[in-house]
Amino acid sequence: FLGVMPAYSAADDALTTKLVTFYEHKKDSSVPSHQATVLLFDPRNGSLKAVLDGSVITAKRTAAVSAIATKLLMPAFAEVLCILGAGVQAYSHYDIFMELFTFKEVRIWNRTKEKAVKFANSVNGPVQVCSSAQEAVTGADVIITVTMATTPILFGDWVKPGAHINAVGASRPDWRELDDELMKDSVLFVDSREAALTESGDVILSGAEIFAELGEVVKGTKPALPEKTTVFKSLGMAVEDTVAAKFVYDSWSAGN
Repeated sequence: FLGVMPAYSAADDALTTKLVTFYEHKKDSSVPSHQATVLLFDPRNGSLKAVLDGSVITAKRTAAVSAIATKLLMPAFAEVLCILGAGVQAYSHYDIFMELFTFKEVRIWNRTKEKAVKFANSVNGPVQVCSSAQEAVTGADVIITVTMATTPILFGDWVKPGAHINAVGASRPDWRELDDELMKDSVLFVDSREAALTESGDVILSGAEIFAELGEVVKGTKPALPEKTTVFKSLGMAVEDTVAAKFVYDSWSAGN
């Protein structure tokens, strides 16, 4: 797939488009499944101001949004973090979650165990490699799914009541990471209703009802409900790339 994600933010005085290629590798590849470039334009005249590494921006802004969702939705006493998947997004999520939260235990599972072991050996901090997704998930307070799964790998009967799940993979209308039970028994938050109802197989195929967009919770127009089992379905929004790209450009321009 080749995706084109244009956005304009008047508040940030920024106009961008992200070009992202997505290839489903049949075998483990040294090339990431997603590769991206962000073009930053001057909104006043349309001239190109910068070409930015969209892969880094995508990884960091996606993890940042998951962190915002987790801050608002996770249970009051969250001690165990579980990551399903060991690709680029697993690393970016781990980095920001370790920076912002205090977990006593971090677990990881990946379909290819070697990648999970490599992850555990690469990051700064103890990570327990689990032999099954169920082992990783059982008793976890916060769960992050960043896989290339096309059928569910996380099941409702595994999940601790009151846990928070960041569902980041399965970005196609016929792909799943979460089963029907988990989707229907949780309070569902999304980044964009419109996107979730057209792009997310987890939402479309389960028929789960969307409770709120994350932005509504940030603005205070919808409650967070951290005492409930919550799912944040993240698909990514072009404006997130715009804000991130402008932030990077302004920092660079200021000599930082």
